[in-house]
Amino acid sequence: MALPISFDADLSDGCRNHDRRNPGRFPMDREIRFRMTNKRNELVGAGRTVNMSSKGLLIRTEQKLLTGKRLEMAISWPAQLDHKCALKLIARGKVVRAEAGTAAVSIEQYEFRTLGRSGLAV
Repeated sequence: MALPISFDADLSDGCRNHDRRNPGRFPMDREIRFRMTNKRNELVGAGRTVNMSSKGLLIRTEQKLLTGKRLEMAISWPAQLDHKCALKLIARGKVVRAEAGTAAVSIEQYEFRTLGRSGLAV
């Protein structure tokens, strides 16, 4: 039995202002190390993740991050490979919003690596 599907949803009930970031964001409190580079210098910092989705994350950090700057990040991952090998998520992205103590970062590229001896080094 097929169910009818309507693609002509009535948006008059306020769904038009629905926050598209919300459904895919998951609370995640993990250690993060990052590196922000520009032509003259490099900022290396640390912090904690607040939440994450496949396209971005919100972090807490003491370092002042600048909107528009690129970041390389290493995030401790809660799962282990074969239940015995620690993992880290290596991600590259851009700071899309920065406020006192927090920054929202888009994720443009990512990969998982084993934690190894270098720990969370970026």
